[in-house]
Amino acid sequence: MDWFDLTALELGAKIQAGEVSAVDAARACLARIEEKELTVHAFVTVTPEAALARAEAVQKRIDSGELTHPLAGVPMAVKDLISTKGVRTTCASKMLENYVPVFDATVVQKLDAIGAVCLGKTNMDEFAMGSTTETSFFGPTKNPRNPEHVPGGSSGGSAAAVAADECFYALGSDTGGSIRQPSSYCGVVGMKPTYGTVSRYGLIAYGSSLDQIGPITKDVTDCATVLEAIASYDAKDSTSVKREPEDYKFTDALVEDVAGLKIGIPRTYFGEGIDEEVKEKVLAAAKVLESKGAIVEEFDLGLVDYAIPAYYIIASAEASSNLARFDGVKYGYRTVEYEGLHNMYKKSRSEGFGAEVKRRIMLGSFVLSSGYYDAYYIKALKTKALIKKEFDKAFEKYDVILGPAAPT
Repeated sequence: MDWFDLTALELGAKIQAGEVSAVDAARACLARIEEKELTVHAFVTVTPEAALARAEAVQKRIDSGELTHPLAGVPMAVKDLISTKGVRTTCASKMLENYVPVFDATVVQKLDAIGAVCLGKTNMDEFAMGSTTETSFFGPTKNPRNPEHVPGGSSGGSAAAVAADECFYALGSDTGGSIRQPSSYCGVVGMKPTYGTVSRYGLIAYGSSLDQIGPITKDVTDCATVLEAIASYDAKDSTSVKREPEDYKFTDALVEDVAGLKIGIPRTYFGEGIDEEVKEKVLAAAKVLESKGAIVEEFDLGLVDYAIPAYYIIASAEASSNLARFDGVKYGYRTVEYEGLHNMYKKSRSEGFGAEVKRRIMLGSFVLSSGYYDAYYIKALKTKALIKKEFDKAFEKYDVILGPAAPT
């Protein structure tokens, strides 16, 4: 049997049936990591001893009938900005190179409860700032489909690990495309859930009003199943949304029937700057859905040209605020030689952060400064509200908006 032809759910079913063990599955993935990592470099930290001990404990609970979740015993990985108790969480930065959290993020607790077996922490763009996984302090991740290409980012390590069969699913985080784009580049399934659906407690923040944790998997069914496992209201996250229990049954939506589904294709998404090959593939997908009974229409989505500038202003402003806590005092990197408190701040941050992070902190500090706050930040927030109205209007008419994950 080739382990890696299986989806996460297929492997989970074999573990439940006693055909394979969680320990053997973990060993197979660890061997795969050892084989692939010199080329792919999807992980920052691999925890073989902890993974095997966890797999053994999970297998005992499966054998006793205590654990029955379809993903119990299935090996997975976690992006390295999600807190894991006792396992270093670096954000792929020198600033947090040796930081070991004393608590688990809510999503990690929820996956622990279903019997997940975590193999380690995946590489990423430093503090999730980038779209290629090349800004990592620990070196770039390569695309396992073709090592000459980037895997996308910032969750490039998670997407590459799934694509390289180093694990059966992984968690990423998405601020402005950081799950969707690397999943597209690596040929796997990734989803940014609606804001507030998945708890952000234990996620080291980049842009607090935009960040969401989400699944990266081999197929859509795995994606829906992982999302069901991690989605819930969390009192520890003030942005978490209370929903009815039936609203979390995402796998119920996996039906073949798309007859009557209204799909809108924004003309702006297919204008200047998109590769012809990307355009063809997305429109081919639309044709498949149309042949199954969906109604496909082109339409004009207003204000979409302002989405990127508004995003960069808001995300950079929030990043400059969120990253102010890394000052060399309580935790994180501290410079060796300094003269006085302010010099220690300056040198610790200059040496601890990479170039891309510094750029975004400086941009964010600029747009939040007293002379430019109204001209940039407030204007960006107003633009964001107007863009949301345009999407609300579009969703009154269409069930789905279809577009490319990335233009190239």
